[in-house]
Amino acid sequence: MKNSRRTFLHLGMGALALAGLGAARAQQGLPTGTVRILVGFPPGGGSDIMARYVADKLRERTGANVIVENRPGASGAIAIDALRKAQADGTVLMYGTSATTVALTVTRKSPGFDLEKDLTPIALTGATATAFVVSSTIGVRTLGEYVAWLKKNPGKETFGTTAPGSNTHFFGVLLGQAIGIPLEAAAYKGAAPLLADLYGGHVAAGCGGVTDFLTHHQTDKVRIVAVSSPKRLPFAPDLPIVSELGYPSLNYEGFYGFYGPPKMNPAIIDAWNRELSAATESSDLRARLLNTGLDVQTATPTEFAGRQARLVVSFTEMMRKAGYSPE
Repeated sequence: MKNSRRTFLHLGMGALALAGLGAARAQQGLPTGTVRILVGFPPGGGSDIMARYVADKLRERTGANVIVENRPGASGAIAIDALRKAQADGTVLMYGTSATTVALTVTRKSPGFDLEKDLTPIALTGATATAFVVSSTIGVRTLGEYVAWLKKNPGKETFGTTAPGSNTHFFGVLLGQAIGIPLEAAAYKGAAPLLADLYGGHVAAGCGGVTDFLTHHQTDKVRIVAVSSPKRLPFAPDLPIVSELGYPSLNYEGFYGFYGPPKMNPAIIDAWNRELSAATESSDLRARLLNTGLDVQTATPTEFAGRQARLVVSFTEMMRKAGYSPE
């Protein structure tokens, strides 16, 4: 009887705690129902892992039922389409990257969405740089050694890109221009299949986000030989940045952040910005995101939108220099 009474009391206290968290969410202006976070890539990639870290923290902080829904395909456009058609009550968000939102806007004549009208910037999560890596099978550890290897191995100038038509494509092309050896991109459907081919030596090099390659670099399964960041990364200060390699014109920095559907109530936008920013800046989540290779940063919705607009301009210039035009 005592054990039953204790169990009943514990259950009752748990229910009261959950009810209290629900009331707190409502008071903060957050939605009280299930929250879905859309991710435009398959499970296991950098975007998915980070989204799940944030979802875990939101459950802990708010008691909400937060689920991550993977909507892979079309370089992230499928997730964007689902978001723009979702209810604007704050229960559906998207964890997006500029490699999708900005890149699709710039590289496609008809991307299927309007960046300014169909997506609502809510909260920045951090900045991300592009990394050029080489397979450990070719015995190269620096960009200089890779250039020497290319000269000895004509016909091996192909590199894999995690997202064709994005910064991970154009950065590799521009790097080839900088070193004086044209590099040819091979399209992959994300980081996982590219890494498999890098491990097996089926492709000598690859280009993607630092978040895709950092842990693999740290275990020497691939080697990062150039990073587009304008400054040394605080969580990986050993990584070689393009300005120090002699190519400052290749500086490029994208972002990750949360978006909502169009026509959201400003109060809901502000409520989510406060909660997501606080969660992101919490010591444990910040550490987990840094370990993925994300330079953790937060911003107001207005600051996030401004950053996005500036990146559209710089990405357009990057595409032009790489010799491409919208398709």
